[in-house]
Amino acid sequence: QVQVVESGGGLVQPGGSLRLSCAASGSILRMNVMGWYRQVPGKERELVASVTSSRTPNYADAVRGRFTISKDSVGNTAYLQMNTLKPEDTAVYYCKAMGQQLDGRYFQVWGQGTLVTVSS
Repeated sequence: QVQVVESGGGLVQPGGSLRLSCAASGSILRMNVMGWYRQVPGKERELVASVTSSRTPNYADAVRGRFTISKDSVGNTAYLQMNTLKPEDTAVYYCKAMGQQLDGRYFQVWGQGTLVTVSS
């Protein structure tokens, strides 16, 4: 089994910064991709940023240049540094981890989400 836990959300003023963390644990053989998504009520969940096993990042146009995704040295914890936050960044942010378990099975696991509110 693989578990994913996010942390770091909260209330921040426009122009401020927050750092989200996503920790994956359990029977992980290989982590292929970790991604951050966000969702607001009434809209579909959208990709914000992702990072591959070779640490290649990918960003949505709306956050490129403001957000930075990274991983720790082990590769099972991902971070999302969010700078110059805007009110439209307000959403529940979810982390998804995709990889392979020790028994050979592939996994895709979502975290429970963390709320980011950008407001004055």
